[in-house]
Amino acid sequence: MTEPLLEIRDLHKHFESRSGRLFGRVKTVRAVDGVTLSIHVGETLGLVGESGCGKSTLARTVLFLESPTSGEIRFQGRQLKEDEATRLRRGAQIVFQDPYSSLPPRMKIRNILADPLLIHRLVPDDQVGDRVRSLLQDVGLSPDAETSLPHELSGGQRQRVGIARALAVQPTLVVADEAVSSLDVSVQAQILNLLKDLQAEHRLAYLFISHDLGVVKYMSHRIAVMYLGRIVELAPTDELDAWPLHPYTRALMSAVPSIQERTGPRIRLEGEPPDPGNPPPGCSFHPRCPMAQPICREETPELKEWLPGRVAACHFALETTGSTPVEVQTDGRQAESGNGP
Repeated sequence: MTEPLLEIRDLHKHFESRSGRLFGRVKTVRAVDGVTLSIHVGETLGLVGESGCGKSTLARTVLFLESPTSGEIRFQGRQLKEDEATRLRRGAQIVFQDPYSSLPPRMKIRNILADPLLIHRLVPDDQVGDRVRSLLQDVGLSPDAETSLPHELSGGQRQRVGIARALAVQPTLVVADEAVSSLDVSVQAQILNLLKDLQAEHRLAYLFISHDLGVVKYMSHRIAVMYLGRIVELAPTDELDAWPLHPYTRALMSAVPSIQERTGPRIRLEGEPPDPGNPPPGCSFHPRCPMAQPICREETPELKEWLPGRVAACHFALETTGSTPVEVQTDGRQAESGNGP
């Protein structure tokens, strides 16, 4: 395996929150709490989890849009400091969730796309117009769109402009933060296929963030599942789909709509995610976990490799239920043991 394009090691991002009025108690919100991930050239790493689990904060911290509390960020083999953010953004860009608020409302599209070209001095001034029109064509827009203002375009067209702006500096990594969640389903499909085509053409790597596991499965080579600021499972997409190890992942998978007959019951989680400013002891998922045992309330599970290429933070990752263990075959499939019903 070649060296990762992006490598995150034990990344933390904490916020201070004051309860009540001026002299209220200050508590620490661990929005990102020790995340370790890597992405290779041409790979899409999906990041999925419920709203509020820290996905967007992780994306912004990776690009130094938020200052990390601690941890290490390596890009193209080099450890980056916060004062090197400009160098990082030359090779890594972000596509935001809202294609309207992320574009300057009073700037024409040609100026929005020309700005990164001029700031980074990527093309001579007399070639900027040609490059802008080429970017618009790359994302499936007519060159005539360059004279429009953002409000004159549809939501899908605006998101295409956002993608074109990200591609203007010829990055190797694009962070897509809920990039299709605000779009109609038919437009979502167009944007997702566009992202795949651009990846194949330019060998782009994506950190693809969404709460929609179905979309993440379609886009990703590997999927990381996040809960309360931590990664609780990481696996190749097809293996995660066939057999999720963490009970939280199983609940997410059971909620994905499918035209095929379900192989198991829908898993419904009770309650809401815990307060990240006051997480529960032990495993942060144990208050909602159908498999929770006494050890889960006392010891925080380590994120470790249970199978080749499969890591999970669960004391009982190789069990299908709290009372039905499974035997693990060498090809990663599960088989019921004699202790089952």
